[in-house]
Amino acid sequence: MPDTAQPLDGEYDYIIAGAGSAGCVVAERLTRNPKTKVLLLEAGGKDNWIWFHIPVGYLFAIGNPRSDWMFETTQQPGLNGRALNYPRGKVLGGSSAINAMITMRGQAADYDGWRDLGLPGWGWDDVLPVFRQLEDHFLGDGAHHGTGGLWRVEPPRVRWDILDAVRDAAVEAGIPATEDFNTGDNEGAGYFHVNQKAGRRWSAARGFLKPARQRPNLRVETGALIDRVILDGTRVTGLCFEQRGQRFEARAKAETLLCAGSIGSVQILQRSGIGPPDVLRQAGIETAHALPGVGANLQDHLQQRAIYKVSNTVTLNQTYYSLFGKAKMGLDYALRRRGPLTMAPSQLGLFTRSSPEHGRANIQFHVQPLSLDKFGDPLHRFPAITVAACNLRPSSRGTIAVPSPDLRAAPVIDPNYLDTAADQQVAADAIRVTRRLMQQPALAAFKPDEYLPGPTYPDSDLARAAGDIGTTIFHPVGTAKMGADDDPMAVTDAQLRVRGLTCLRVIDASVMPTITSGNTNTPTIMIAAKGAELIAR
Repeated sequence: MPDTAQPLDGEYDYIIAGAGSAGCVVAERLTRNPKTKVLLLEAGGKDNWIWFHIPVGYLFAIGNPRSDWMFETTQQPGLNGRALNYPRGKVLGGSSAINAMITMRGQAADYDGWRDLGLPGWGWDDVLPVFRQLEDHFLGDGAHHGTGGLWRVEPPRVRWDILDAVRDAAVEAGIPATEDFNTGDNEGAGYFHVNQKAGRRWSAARGFLKPARQRPNLRVETGALIDRVILDGTRVTGLCFEQRGQRFEARAKAETLLCAGSIGSVQILQRSGIGPPDVLRQAGIETAHALPGVGANLQDHLQQRAIYKVSNTVTLNQTYYSLFGKAKMGLDYALRRRGPLTMAPSQLGLFTRSSPEHGRANIQFHVQPLSLDKFGDPLHRFPAITVAACNLRPSSRGTIAVPSPDLRAAPVIDPNYLDTAADQQVAADAIRVTRRLMQQPALAAFKPDEYLPGPTYPDSDLARAAGDIGTTIFHPVGTAKMGADDDPMAVTDAQLRVRGLTCLRVIDASVMPTITSGNTNTPTIMIAAKGAELIAR
């Protein structure tokens, strides 16, 4: 890369680093004011591949270097020495272009917990209006949902007999049926609502960026690999990036906004010399502004991916390997925009408690009419379902660090899964709940046979089983967390401003102080919308 940078043409009020879920929303909100000039930089490419738009395309996008940054974790002691693939979207729309499309806010208590940490404006009553304003929800306008927003929410457009039976089994096991997980209390069994429109994925790029790109005050650049922010004392004046072998400097008259996610925003901060001095020193980076929390507090939902072989029913495993089945799927999608090609990775959700001492639902099941060893691998050739339970509020904390100043060096990702006794207990209990679920009368006709973790793991050895089958559900958050003035690990304040610096904010999932109780994409969209409101004040 050249040693010198040339100034990027044009003047900008705001520069946004990252056109993922958060960056697309912030760009759309800020450019509503025609006097505000915005530069949006995305390191990935354009979302012009068919599998970014057909929902089942996640099977081809995850693990593909065209669409996935292909990160990996370090070897995890809690996972019996295994390292995991750590997918992140490498495209306009970010991970919303390759994710599960599940719209899930979490629980009211999650946000009230943020408020009680000394973060005014982030309680449930504060964020619910933001969620409602964002939505164009199929349930219509009401106490919990809104219409007319840019974030489209629809019901699934495919059904499977085996998933109906799992839902009925959940009710038999004492989990109440629900039609809506997004009312503040998500305990129950039901079908996920999805970010789709008429059978096509509704990514942040499609929902927010596409309408904004018609505005002359927005400039979007792809293939722009961001190196660092530019510091003038304690004021951030812009950032440096590389594009097509050239190095550029872009200047922001008002603010620079990091929306690159829980991994990308940390990389930019640390390469800028903003972070824990010991981490920066090991990477060969001089400390410009010491902030020990940058890259700390990493939280993720670890799921125990139990797989059950089933009989007397059809799953996607059989359909996928059948020429007739493939033709039928294609025809159903082409003519009606329905069927398996519209599938989110998981259709059925269950929220419940892993044991009675938990005051609210603390585990979430993603139930899928398919099975595979890991995302990116082919489906199994036998009929099976996946019944994956994750700990919604893990107590283990991990880290992210850059290994060097090289902007192409892969980050060191250490989620530190199952580090605490509490997380180990929840993981083992989640497998017990799964086994009880699969033994309910509603499933008897399908003869569920445990394939993973398998009967070789007795009830007394389920903590080890959790280490063998545990895998990420792709929800990293918290690495630039919001915090009160007396929190030494806080990276941002309640206004999302980076502490000790001016004209720099982080607006993405990294600012969550604690992880939300469910899929994290919709909360990230909310944070972005609220962050844009804070800027506009």
